[in-house]
Amino acid sequence: MRKYISPNQNASLDISGNIKIDYLKYGIWLYFILLIFEGALRKWVLPGLSDPLLIVRDPVAIWLVYKAWKYNLLRNNYFIISMTTVTIIAFITALLVGHGNIWVALFGARITLIHFPLIFVMGKVLDRADVIRFGRFILWLSIPMVILIAAQFYSPQSAWVNLGLGGEETEGFQGALGYFRPPGTFSFQVGNTLFFSLVAIFVVYFWAMKPKLNRVILVLATIALLVAIPLSISRTLFYSVCLTVLFYLSSLIFNPKQFLNIFFIVVGLAVAFVILLQFDFFQVAIEVFSARLESASKAEGGVSNSLIDRVFGYMFRAYTSSDDVPFWGYGLGMGTNVGSKLIRGERSFLLAEFEWNRIVAELGMFLGTAMILIRVILAGRLVLGSFYILKRGEILAWLLLSVGLVNLIQSQWWQPTILGFGIFIIGMAYALIKSFKDRPTS
Repeated sequence: MRKYISPNQNASLDISGNIKIDYLKYGIWLYFILLIFEGALRKWVLPGLSDPLLIVRDPVAIWLVYKAWKYNLLRNNYFIISMTTVTIIAFITALLVGHGNIWVALFGARITLIHFPLIFVMGKVLDRADVIRFGRFILWLSIPMVILIAAQFYSPQSAWVNLGLGGEETEGFQGALGYFRPPGTFSFQVGNTLFFSLVAIFVVYFWAMKPKLNRVILVLATIALLVAIPLSISRTLFYSVCLTVLFYLSSLIFNPKQFLNIFFIVVGLAVAFVILLQFDFFQVAIEVFSARLESASKAEGGVSNSLIDRVFGYMFRAYTSSDDVPFWGYGLGMGTNVGSKLIRGERSFLLAEFEWNRIVAELGMFLGTAMILIRVILAGRLVLGSFYILKRGEILAWLLLSVGLVNLIQSQWWQPTILGFGIFIIGMAYALIKSFKDRPTS
C-alpha cells in the first residue's frame, strides 16, 4: 500500500484512508470532465436526453459530498452549516408560502446543498500537485478546443458543429457582422468564455513560474488563447484575461525578480500576435471582435460604464428594486430557467436574470441577504488566504481568484455551467490555500 499522505487529509484517517482520498480525487476529475463535455453530450452524443443531462454532474456531486462527510472531512464547517440552514429554511418557505412546487424548490436547493460543499471537498482532498495536473490537462485541451470554436465561428448555423441542445438546428448567440458566438463543447457560449478564462490563468502561471510542462504545448496553448479571444466574440473573456494579467502584475510586489520575465513574455506575445495577423482567419476574427466592442461600448456608454454596471450595478439593484418582494420571497428555484419551465411551461426569467436580484426575489430580503453574505464572507476569507501564501511565493491561488472572485460573489449560479466552473475554480484556490497552510514547517 502506498504510504502517501495528502497534506490536506484529515488527521483522523489512517493510512487506509489514502485509497479513499484517491477515489474522491477520481470523482472530482469525473465532475470536471462532465463539466467540459456535458454540452457535447446534450448536442451531439445523446440529444434525446438533453434535459436530464442538464444535471448529469449532480449524482457525482452528491456522491462526493456524501463520501467526504462519511470520511469526516466536512465536520464543523461553518460555511456548509450556515448555507445548508438557509437553504432548508428557504426550501420550506417555498413550499408553504411561495410557489409550492417541490421540483422547482429541489432544483434551486441543489445549487447550495450539493454543489457549494464541493468547494470544501476539493480543499480537503486536493493538494498543489493535483491542481497543477488539472492545469496541464486544461492547456492540452485548449488546443483541440480552439480548433472546434474556429470551425463553429466560420460554419453556418445549420452545420453539425453548431447544432443546438437536443441536436436541433437553432440560431446561436449573435456576435457582430453576421457572425455568431461559438460555444465549443458547451451548451452555451458562456462555457467557452469560462473555459478560456481558466486557460488564461494557467498560461500565465506556467510561463511565470515554469513548473514542468512541455514547452511546445505551452506555446500552442498560448496561441490558442490569443486566437480564442477574438473568435469567442466575448467581451467577458477579454476582460477576464486582462484581469488575470493585472492580478499577476500585482503579485510582482512580492516577487520583483519576475519583472525580467515580463519583458520576454510581452515580446513573445507581440511576436505571436503579429504572426497571427498574417492569416486571413485571424484578421476576420479581430474585425468581428472589434465591431462587437465598438457597438457594445456605444450602447452602454463606454467600457468603464459597462464594467462598473456589470460588477456593481445589478448588485445594488437587487435591493433598490425589491420593494414588492414578499418577506419570504417568491420561492427557492423560481428564478431559474428550469423553474420557469416547470411553472409556466417555457424557459424565461420569471424573477430576474442576475444573481443577487434572483436570490433576493426567491428568498426574500432576510434569507437572500444571508445567502449573499455567506458567499461574500467566503470570498473575503479566500482573498486573505491567497494573499498570505502569495507573500510566500505561491501565486496560483491568487491568479485563480482573478476569475473566481466575481463568480463566487455575483455570477449566475442558476446556470449549471457557470455554477460548475465557479465551484471548480474556487475549489482549486481553496485547495491551494489549505495545502500551503497545512504544509509541515521545518
